[in-house]
Amino acid sequence: MSRLHIRPACLLAAAALVAGSGATAGAATAAVAATTTTTTAAGAARPVAVAPSAVTYTLVTEPAAGYGAIYDLIGSATTSIDLTMYELTDTTAEHDLAAAAARGVTVRVILDQNLEKSNNTAAYTYLNANGVPTHWASTTYAATHQKTLTVDGATTAIMSGNLTSQYYSTSRDFAVIENNSLDVKAIEKVFAADYAGTAITPTDGDHLVWSPTDAQSKILAIINGATASLSVENEEMGYATVTTALENAAKRGVNVEVTMTNDDNEYASEFDALTAAGVHVRTYAYTASLYIHAKAIVADYGTSAATVDVGSQNFSSASLNKNRELGFITTSATIISGINTALASDYAGGTTWS
Repeated sequence: MSRLHIRPACLLAAAALVAGSGATAGAATAAVAATTTTTTAAGAARPVAVAPSAVTYTLVTEPAAGYGAIYDLIGSATTSIDLTMYELTDTTAEHDLAAAAARGVTVRVILDQNLEKSNNTAAYTYLNANGVPTHWASTTYAATHQKTLTVDGATTAIMSGNLTSQYYSTSRDFAVIENNSLDVKAIEKVFAADYAGTAITPTDGDHLVWSPTDAQSKILAIINGATASLSVENEEMGYATVTTALENAAKRGVNVEVTMTNDDNEYASEFDALTAAGVHVRTYAYTASLYIHAKAIVADYGTSAATVDVGSQNFSSASLNKNRELGFITTSATIISGINTALASDYAGGTTWS
């Protein structure tokens, strides 16, 4: 898990998912036509058109966005809140969860215990004492590194960062807040199983990528399928399966840019190999004002094949194959553009690896 248990970084805290909100870093909205069926007096079924529902995807870019929106999302809940979090040390979020429970919302929380039990114990104790049944995550996984908040079984925030307020002002992270019903149902089904400690094979909805189920294959498919460009940020770069795929992409002519925080040259040998293969690597010092905690890949930006992956998955074998993790893949031009803008800015500000 590299430095995640040392410097777990920030929550991407988020913007409220509301129509016409100007507080977000970007949103893509699609009107989805709905049809229902009624039965006439004669017994014949006939379709009846109903008003379209808006499926909305909102990108939140940290650290610029701030955290009021994630608190607002908790505050907006009327029936349920389900939170899976690798690390929770944000007392404002904890108090908001307890306040939701006090007003009658069913609030459930899963916290990692394999790597973050000591840091999570205060939140675990407080929440359980204040009407929020909080469970330690299953030891089936090497770690539960997922960061997801789902409200009222209808809206979910898929995050790359943790609810750790000490890092909010310095960590690059992203969140996608969305209400695609297939995604939300899949997330809620996995939450229910993980909360109960029962086995489950997750389904992907329309956009999801799960560890340990299919994260490695989906991330490799994005890298191996790129034809023009790859822009990458991650906190870890120690998995040869991924680094080899990035090297091979550069060798076949893809412009590959990698931006990371360099923590005591932990990945120096990987950076050397990537650079030798033609990958453009830029880094930030661990002491810099910006810490690259995001896990994001933008492939073939500016083409009809453009795709982005963002979420909790790091480039390690454990993260992709042994942890509970969740990511989000989309071809939404607005989400892609927003993430690409941040990655391009970070790359421009980094120091070329040599």
